[in-house]
Amino acid sequence: MKLTIIGTGKMAEAIIAGAQHYHDIEVSGRDTKKIEHLIARYPKIKNAGVLESSFDITGKNIILCIKPYALESVSSLFQGKANALISVLAGTSLQKLQQSIQAVSYVRTMPNLAASFQKSMTTLFGDNAFKEEAIAICESFGQALWLGSEKEIDIATAVAGSGPAFLALVAEALCDGAVKEGLKREDACILTRGLFEGFAPLLKQKHPAIIKDEVMSPGGTTAAGYGALEEGKVRDGFIKAVAKAHEKARG
Repeated sequence: MKLTIIGTGKMAEAIIAGAQHYHDIEVSGRDTKKIEHLIARYPKIKNAGVLESSFDITGKNIILCIKPYALESVSSLFQGKANALISVLAGTSLQKLQQSIQAVSYVRTMPNLAASFQKSMTTLFGDNAFKEEAIAICESFGQALWLGSEKEIDIATAVAGSGPAFLALVAEALCDGAVKEGLKREDACILTRGLFEGFAPLLKQKHPAIIKDEVMSPGGTTAAGYGALEEGKVRDGFIKAVAKAHEKARG
């Protein structure tokens, strides 16, 4: 499928890196140097030109990867009617997209930066007429989950979208804890990376609570550490983090 990616930031680049082998991609944005950087780094993609006073979107499948606050200024440059608009704008409703940009079909998505490695967990919702195509596009850079309602996209944003930052905090804290106890920083980082890599397939097979119970023996090291986490209200902190991120995503 031919895709036009509008935006040159980190999320746009992650999608390009993951999807370039499966789709005919062109990219556009306001910064010529950033477009040239992407073209140089990913030779398979094409330059759709810089976003100026008039950018024709007629018949295109647009992936909109801009900051939500820029929607009005960017959409004012568009001319014509797109075939499909796939938005990655957090907290930006389908209604607002419909009011801003002309398209036959509209789909909201929330990927994450793991798209670079074709490992994004992307959630979607929008027009059923473009459902299968949208899922196929998102599966080219990871897993895709079509949700039952638009409000669920904002909840998913707090988990799959913001989640990498939350998990990065966990990884950093584990590294710091190991260093505090006397392990070399490099070794601590290697251990933590290996931990995360091995945990993903475990999580595919078992519920988190079951994994925890299988690791934690009575009076053991894991139980001691887990008790400290509960004392620090880590579980409560993560639940509140999801709630705050959801609140922000709703606008």
